[in-house]
Amino acid sequence: MNGGLFQGAWKIGRIMGIPIQVHFSWLIVFGLITWSLSTYYFPQAAPDLPAVSYWTKGALAALLLFASVTFHELSHSFVARKYNIPIESITLFIFGGVAQIRGEPPHPEAEFRIAIAGPVSSFFLAVLFYTLAAGSTEAMRALFAYLARINFIIGMFNLIPGFPMDGGRVLRSIIWKKKKDFFYATQRASNIGQKIALFFIFFGVFSIFASMPGGLWLMLIGWFLLTAAQASYQQAGLQQVLSGVKVKDVMTKDIVTLDPSLSLSEAVDSYFLRYGYGGFPVVDNGKLRGILTLKEIKNITRDEWGKVRVSDVLTPHDVKWEIFPDEQALKALDLMIREDKGRIIVMEKGSIVGLITRNGIARYLQIMGKQA
Repeated sequence: MNGGLFQGAWKIGRIMGIPIQVHFSWLIVFGLITWSLSTYYFPQAAPDLPAVSYWTKGALAALLLFASVTFHELSHSFVARKYNIPIESITLFIFGGVAQIRGEPPHPEAEFRIAIAGPVSSFFLAVLFYTLAAGSTEAMRALFAYLARINFIIGMFNLIPGFPMDGGRVLRSIIWKKKKDFFYATQRASNIGQKIALFFIFFGVFSIFASMPGGLWLMLIGWFLLTAAQASYQQAGLQQVLSGVKVKDVMTKDIVTLDPSLSLSEAVDSYFLRYGYGGFPVVDNGKLRGILTLKEIKNITRDEWGKVRVSDVLTPHDVKWEIFPDEQALKALDLMIREDKGRIIVMEKGSIVGLITRNGIARYLQIMGKQA
């Protein structure tokens, strides 16, 4: 899942070392769930309680629901870590939660186990809450019964074979094992996922015209799944083209560097306008100081260009933005996306040997796409 989707999320803690984030859209759903449970469900399920008790239990139910979603995602993460797949974060948002997993499973069995762990955890919680409901007072029975039902629904819903949902990943693992081709399996599962997402959208539209409840929600879920499935399909194609491609195959070897003592006017006139690049490494006596891009220059008014030096506005270099020539180009692209960088330095034995950019990878994909 693209991390950009979750801009506007803030971290609320860590579990198993994994950052747990809450997207602002979660607050909307939290409020709606609390309101609907407090004004409709609990008054009907336990009619003899005071109003404040309904609102307290509504808020508690909403919190436990999202705790259940977090548990669902942690189950995926726990199994993924067994296969040394890093987990960047877990984010709660309007449609539930998502674990941002960096990397792909090593084989179909791993994919199946990672995917099925989520629904299994939801079914486990459904049984747990059902058991708690059986031995509770009327008020608490209503709370636990709701959580048992909703966790069962979450488990069943996630088993729908629409990639990138859990059921879609189970489907991908089956196709992958049968065809022995990860990219084909991903594209096939994503294609099926798009069809299922379109069904949600069309059924949502039908529900609205037929005055059936939940039509708008079905449309929103369908749109989200369609977007995710399309992105997964495109990513699989990108991975297929870049599979086996090294950084050295797509990097720029003819590097032009800037001296930190240059003014921005000199840098713009003699480098940015002359070469047409979007950024340049800044080197001082053979030592890499950082990178200057158009982004930093645009933050300075044109009247100040003659006074401001490159060293004043460059982005200082960090080793986490380095990559080596023999590493995979996919790793470089993932690093640029994750760090929001248009270019990163290629280093070998402590020296700059190249520069790899998003545009350079895009040109490579364009050329290889035409050849294919």
